[in-house]
Amino acid sequence: MQREEKQLEMFLDNSLSKLKDLKIAIGQMIQKIEFEHETINWPTFLDNFALISSHLAGLSKMLSLEYTPPIRNLTVLPLNLSPDVDERLVQATEGRLPIFAAEIVPDYLRTKPDPSAENRMNLHEAKANAITNEAASKQVAQFNKIVSHVFDLISKSRDEWEMESLHRNVRTETCNQGDTQTLVKAIALGIGLKTNSPMMMQQPRGVPGQVPVQMGSPGIQPMQLGKMPSSIKTNIKSAQLHPYR
Repeated sequence: MQREEKQLEMFLDNSLSKLKDLKIAIGQMIQKIEFEHETINWPTFLDNFALISSHLAGLSKMLSLEYTPPIRNLTVLPLNLSPDVDERLVQATEGRLPIFAAEIVPDYLRTKPDPSAENRMNLHEAKANAITNEAASKQVAQFNKIVSHVFDLISKSRDEWEMESLHRNVRTETCNQGDTQTLVKAIALGIGLKTNSPMMMQQPRGVPGQVPVQMGSPGIQPMQLGKMPSSIKTNIKSAQLHPYR
């Protein structure tokens, strides 16, 4: 009896270790699907799935060994039911199960599915068994046709996406490097800019009656612009007449 208990304890430890590895692999798979779904590729997905499959195969192989204790003949019974929080239970279940009360024992220790779920499953199985071979062949052919059509659409969309990404990656030249360097030199160092002579004074545009005048030339005096003097003198006598005279 003591030997069987030791074998059972060793088997449970090995099973818990393999289940822990399986849980870690499934968690990594879910994390990559949730947070790396835009960058994950198909080979990486298959590698993670193969890792999960290998853990399941190892667990199934261990259960099928000859020296494995017959777990089917064992019954799990609750030794203590309490509505209070059990810290050891919280640690053992990683926070998923804080209490072990009478309300949740049937859900956690049941060996069969929920009655409602089992009834629905039986209905689906009966409906599937009632289909004839000819109807099943037609449904399979129709399903394959739909899958092929969806596969063609996905392949076409993938090709279009690849072409668009290729065009986006090709850099189109939108500027001239020579013109850019000339502009930078002109702004930073003033190279290439035309400067006015210090002897010339440019009047602002838009001011009527003013023309540019060259200053500093010999023999030319600056002239003040205004009304042009008239060479014709006219004498106009104003008649001071009263309207009643």
